[in-house]
Amino acid sequence: MATADTLRPVLEQGLDGSGLVLDDVTVSPAGKRRVVRVLLDRDLGDVDAVTEPTEPLSLDEVAAATRAVGDALDASDVLGEQPYTLEVSSPGVGRPLTLARHFQRNVGRLLEVRTAAGESTGRLVAADRTALTLEVPATKKTPARTETVPYADVDRATVQVEFARHDDPPKES
Repeated sequence: MATADTLRPVLEQGLDGSGLVLDDVTVSPAGKRRVVRVLLDRDLGDVDAVTEPTEPLSLDEVAAATRAVGDALDASDVLGEQPYTLEVSSPGVGRPLTLARHFQRNVGRLLEVRTAAGESTGRLVAADRTALTLEVPATKKTPARTETVPYADVDRATVQVEFARHDDPPKES
Protein backbone atom coordinates (compact mmCIF):
# COMPACT_ATOMS: atom_id res chain seq x y z
CA MET A 1 0.00 0.00 0.00
CA ALA A 2 1.20 3.50 -0.81
CA THR A 3 2.41 5.56 2.13
CA ALA A 4 2.68 9.30 2.63
CA ASP A 5 6.45 9.04 2.16
CA THR A 6 6.10 7.36 -1.25
CA LEU A 7 3.46 9.88 -2.39
CA ARG A 8 5.30 13.02 -1.26
CA PRO A 9 7.84 13.20 -4.17
CA VAL A 10 5.09 12.64 -6.77
CA LEU A 11 2.88 15.33 -5.20
CA GLU A 12 5.74 17.81 -4.89
CA GLN A 13 6.61 17.28 -8.55
CA GLY A 14 2.97 17.90 -9.51
CA LEU A 15 2.98 21.18 -7.51
CA ASP A 16 6.27 22.39 -8.96
CA GLY A 17 5.89 25.95 -10.22
CA SER A 18 2.42 26.44 -8.72
CA GLY A 19 3.50 28.72 -5.87
CA LEU A 20 2.16 26.17 -3.39
CA VAL A 21 3.93 23.74 -1.08
CA LEU A 22 2.88 20.38 0.26
CA ASP A 23 2.13 20.78 3.97
CA ASP A 24 0.99 17.22 4.71
CA VAL A 25 -0.32 14.08 3.07
CA THR A 26 -2.13 11.11 4.60
CA VAL A 27 -3.45 7.88 3.13
CA SER A 28 -6.34 6.12 4.89
CA PRO A 29 -8.29 3.00 3.97
CA ALA A 30 -11.99 3.58 3.29
CA GLY A 31 -13.64 0.29 2.38
CA LYS A 32 -12.35 -0.85 -0.99
CA ARG A 33 -10.89 2.58 -1.66
CA ARG A 34 -8.24 4.77 -0.10
CA VAL A 35 -8.57 8.42 0.80
CA VAL A 36 -5.56 10.54 -0.07
CA ARG A 37 -5.71 13.83 1.89
CA VAL A 38 -3.35 16.54 0.70
CA LEU A 39 -2.85 19.78 2.62
CA LEU A 40 -1.33 22.68 0.70
CA ASP A 41 -0.03 26.07 1.70
CA ARG A 42 1.23 29.12 -0.09
CA ASP A 43 4.99 29.03 -0.75
CA LEU A 44 6.49 31.97 1.13
CA GLY A 45 9.94 31.26 -0.27
CA ASP A 46 13.11 31.51 1.74
CA VAL A 47 12.26 34.51 3.93
CA ASP A 48 13.97 35.62 7.11
CA ALA A 49 10.90 37.21 8.68
CA VAL A 50 7.23 37.81 7.91
CA THR A 51 5.43 40.86 9.33
CA GLU A 52 2.45 41.16 6.97
CA PRO A 53 -0.51 38.75 6.66
CA THR A 54 -0.35 36.17 3.88
CA GLU A 55 -3.24 35.94 1.42
CA PRO A 56 -5.25 32.73 1.98
CA LEU A 57 -5.56 30.21 -0.83
CA SER A 58 -8.46 30.88 -3.18
CA LEU A 59 -10.86 28.20 -4.38
CA ASP A 60 -9.44 28.60 -7.89
CA GLU A 61 -5.92 27.91 -6.59
CA VAL A 62 -7.08 24.82 -4.71
CA ALA A 63 -8.98 23.60 -7.80
CA ALA A 64 -5.92 24.07 -10.02
CA ALA A 65 -3.72 22.31 -7.46
CA THR A 66 -6.23 19.45 -7.23
CA ARG A 67 -6.02 18.95 -10.99
CA ALA A 68 -2.19 19.11 -10.93
CA VAL A 69 -1.91 16.68 -8.01
CA GLY A 70 -4.51 14.32 -9.52
CA ASP A 71 -2.71 14.32 -12.87
CA ALA A 72 0.62 13.61 -11.16
CA LEU A 73 -0.87 10.70 -9.20
CA ASP A 74 -2.58 9.28 -12.30
CA ALA A 75 0.62 9.54 -14.38
CA SER A 76 2.63 7.64 -11.76
CA ASP A 77 2.03 4.10 -10.60
CA VAL A 78 2.59 4.98 -6.95
CA LEU A 79 -1.03 4.17 -5.99
CA GLY A 80 -1.30 1.02 -8.08
CA GLU A 81 -4.65 -0.14 -9.42
CA GLN A 82 -6.73 0.28 -6.25
CA PRO A 83 -9.18 3.22 -6.54
CA TYR A 84 -8.71 6.29 -4.38
CA THR A 85 -10.49 9.49 -3.45
CA LEU A 86 -8.39 12.64 -3.52
CA GLU A 87 -9.09 15.46 -1.04
CA VAL A 88 -7.07 18.66 -1.39
CA SER A 89 -7.34 21.62 0.96
CA SER A 90 -5.37 24.06 3.06
CA PRO A 91 -4.72 23.46 6.77
CA GLY A 92 -7.65 24.37 9.00
CA VAL A 93 -7.54 26.77 11.93
CA GLY A 94 -7.59 23.95 14.48
CA ARG A 95 -4.34 22.48 13.21
CA PRO A 96 -1.44 22.99 15.65
CA LEU A 97 1.34 25.27 14.45
CA THR A 98 4.63 23.38 14.63
CA LEU A 99 7.02 24.77 12.00
CA ALA A 100 8.38 28.27 11.41
CA ARG A 101 6.48 28.48 8.10
CA HIS A 102 3.21 27.65 9.91
CA PHE A 103 3.72 30.72 12.11
CA GLN A 104 4.88 32.86 9.17
CA ARG A 105 1.72 31.91 7.25
CA ASN A 106 -0.48 33.05 10.16
CA VAL A 107 0.94 36.52 10.85
CA GLY A 108 -1.95 38.85 11.67
CA ARG A 109 -4.06 36.17 13.31
CA LEU A 110 -4.97 35.66 16.95
CA LEU A 111 -2.97 32.80 18.50
CA GLU A 112 -3.01 30.91 21.73
CA VAL A 113 0.55 29.90 22.63
CA ARG A 114 1.43 27.57 25.49
CA THR A 115 4.96 27.36 26.88
CA ALA A 116 6.42 25.96 30.09
CA ALA A 117 6.01 29.48 31.56
CA GLY A 118 2.26 29.58 30.84
CA GLU A 119 -0.27 30.54 28.15
CA SER A 120 -0.57 33.73 26.14
CA THR A 121 -3.25 34.77 23.69
CA GLY A 122 -2.36 37.60 21.35
CA ARG A 123 -2.02 38.84 17.81
CA LEU A 124 0.90 37.32 15.89
CA VAL A 125 2.72 40.37 14.51
CA ALA A 126 5.96 38.78 13.29
CA ALA A 127 7.48 35.36 12.70
CA ASP A 128 11.05 34.71 11.66
CA ARG A 129 13.18 31.58 11.38
CA THR A 130 13.60 31.11 15.14
CA ALA A 131 10.85 32.95 17.04
CA LEU A 132 7.37 34.46 16.97
CA THR A 133 6.26 37.84 18.28
CA LEU A 134 2.85 38.30 19.89
CA GLU A 135 1.07 41.50 20.87
CA VAL A 136 -0.81 40.51 24.01
CA PRO A 137 -3.64 42.91 25.00
CA ALA A 138 -3.98 44.29 28.51
CA THR A 139 -6.10 42.54 31.11
CA LYS A 140 -7.25 43.69 34.53
CA LYS A 141 -4.11 42.26 36.10
CA THR A 142 -1.46 42.80 33.39
CA PRO A 143 -0.60 45.65 31.02
CA ALA A 144 -0.43 45.16 27.24
CA ARG A 145 2.87 43.71 26.17
CA THR A 146 4.84 42.34 23.26
CA GLU A 147 6.24 38.84 23.74
CA THR A 148 8.90 37.18 21.62
CA VAL A 149 8.86 33.40 22.03
CA PRO A 150 11.48 31.09 20.52
CA TYR A 151 9.83 28.19 18.66
CA ALA A 152 11.87 25.79 20.81
CA ASP A 153 9.92 27.04 23.87
CA VAL A 154 6.46 26.52 22.33
CA ASP A 155 4.63 23.48 23.68
CA ARG A 156 1.46 24.15 21.67
CA ALA A 157 0.19 26.94 19.45
CA THR A 158 -3.15 27.23 17.65
CA VAL A 159 -5.00 29.88 15.67
CA GLN A 160 -8.08 31.20 17.45
CA VAL A 161 -11.28 31.68 15.45
CA GLU A 162 -12.41 35.29 15.15
CA PHE A 163 -15.78 36.09 13.66
CA ALA A 164 -15.21 39.84 13.76
CA ARG A 165 -11.98 41.60 14.58
CA HIS A 166 -12.35 44.74 16.64
CA ASP A 167 -9.71 46.55 14.58
CA ASP A 168 -11.36 45.84 11.20
CA PRO A 169 -12.70 48.95 9.48
CA PRO A 170 -16.51 49.02 9.12
CA LYS A 171 -17.83 47.75 5.79
CA GLU A 172 -19.65 50.23 3.56
CA SER A 173 -23.07 49.28 2.25
